[in-house]
Amino acid sequence: MAGKTLFDKIWDAHVVSSVEDGPSILYIDRHFIHEVTSPQAFAGLKERGAKVLRPEKVVATPDHNIPTKDQHLTIQDELSRMQLETLKNNCEENNITMYGINHPNNGIVHVVGPELGITQPGMTIVCGDSHTSTHGAFGSIAFGIGTSEVEMVLANQCVLQPKPKRMRINVEGSLNTGTTSKDIILYIVSKLTTGGGTGYFIEFAGSAISDLSMEARMTICNMSIEMGARGGMIAPDETTFEYIKGREFAPQGEKWDEAVIYWKSLCSDDDAVFDKELHFDAADIEPMITYGTNPGMGAKIVSHIPTLDKIDESSKASFLKSMEYMGFEPGDALEGKSIDYVFVGSCTNGRIEDLRAFASFVKGHKKADSVVAWIVPGSKQVEKQAIKEGIKDILEEAGFELRQPGCSACLAMNDDKIPAGKYSVSTSNRNFEGRQGPGARTLLASPATAAAAAITGKITDPRAFQ
Repeated sequence: MAGKTLFDKIWDAHVVSSVEDGPSILYIDRHFIHEVTSPQAFAGLKERGAKVLRPEKVVATPDHNIPTKDQHLTIQDELSRMQLETLKNNCEENNITMYGINHPNNGIVHVVGPELGITQPGMTIVCGDSHTSTHGAFGSIAFGIGTSEVEMVLANQCVLQPKPKRMRINVEGSLNTGTTSKDIILYIVSKLTTGGGTGYFIEFAGSAISDLSMEARMTICNMSIEMGARGGMIAPDETTFEYIKGREFAPQGEKWDEAVIYWKSLCSDDDAVFDKELHFDAADIEPMITYGTNPGMGAKIVSHIPTLDKIDESSKASFLKSMEYMGFEPGDALEGKSIDYVFVGSCTNGRIEDLRAFASFVKGHKKADSVVAWIVPGSKQVEKQAIKEGIKDILEEAGFELRQPGCSACLAMNDDKIPAGKYSVSTSNRNFEGRQGPGARTLLASPATAAAAAITGKITDPRAFQ
């Protein structure tokens, strides 16, 4: 009998029952909710006269719609204010823990879970948000669900799911100087395209992955869905255990020792068979940036946008449409193009390491006068740490402002919108048409590349500052 993959080990341990050649009823260990996808779910429960089965397994935090300035004031946007009030009321009525705006534990749901030690290896984790895959960095099965499924999990602590195929992506070797985890995932998505992972749950492995910090691993898993995958995961190791240890909701004492023994068993067996396996050389990865309107349209920052003869016939029409939207031409050089906005934040790159990286680049420099920059911590804890470490002071000295936590300019659901026609170098995860605001033109990149652009006012190879 062949060995099991990491995914299989966790999935099989959580299956309540299965339909032959059909979906499984999967038990869920942790359920995160926010203000956007939960109201209809709670309304559905009320209509059916149902209760939240296990409120202690649910954690709520508003993030998508909250402002990132003047959070002590009443929210001006009526819809956002109503959604936050609805979340608060639903949590109070159902005895669910909620970290509301201004609470010390408030923040983006996929930042808060890991930093509090709620996210742990071997768990099944869901949220009504596609980037729930972030939590897979801890060796968990984490995926986004729709509103009807949010209602299902609230009522039953289970969800009906077909079992995806398994893929392993190996990245071996040492990363080039100036190359980050964001560049790794943008590189992989550019190779696989936005449909290359469809139907799969991806395990990321190899020496280049195991050398990464936990926060860098979260960036990788966060964007696994941008290639169409159901989720991404990385086997837990000593780096994982060291990150979790001592956090608020981490196991303590004997329970910690027992947990680590179990967590150490969470790896793919040597003879495990994957449905698909890919290999990449870390030496081939350099700082990346996107140029189009999906995350798969990315290239090395020192290269050019592909010429039309390099594009598949079936993709030419959408490619040209993307070029028109972005105001680019096939074959254009990427370096040197002027930009207008820089956004550092989101569940992809809003952690303390990301702010440290950005601050280390801008220290001793000044923000370009032509650039509007939004530096947004992913949580209150990140904000507090940034102030404690002097990052806020470094930013202000260089002409930047540290805003308050929230999803911010990742998506056009709050006040932080990029104006139409403007170019934004963003550390977030999606560059769809209108993602950051109607008509906004988004270029996805790492915090280092965002810093270089913020200083120069144009797309710049961050290695020029090293």
